[in-house]
Amino acid sequence: MTETHENRLKRLRMRSMRRGIKEMDIILSNFADAHLNDLSADELDLYESLLSEADLDMYQWASGQSPTPSEYLDLMTRISAQMQDR
Repeated sequence: MTETHENRLKRLRMRSMRRGIKEMDIILSNFADAHLNDLSADELDLYESLLSEADLDMYQWASGQSPTPSEYLDLMTRISAQMQDR
């Protein structure tokens, strides 16, 4: 049985707010709340892949402390912009 779109969004929201470090809980849950419903299926696939990365790596990418891998650059740019809007 395949997962419904609604259930996938719920699962990704939960994974966004239940991270290893609090900073990423906040950054990703804010992004998910603001943008998850608007992402295409391909963007959701990429976001889900991003969620499997280490929190410390993601935090360094989002904060500009280290370069973001090219496959995540556009998505991480959007996440970083959301982070600065808060």
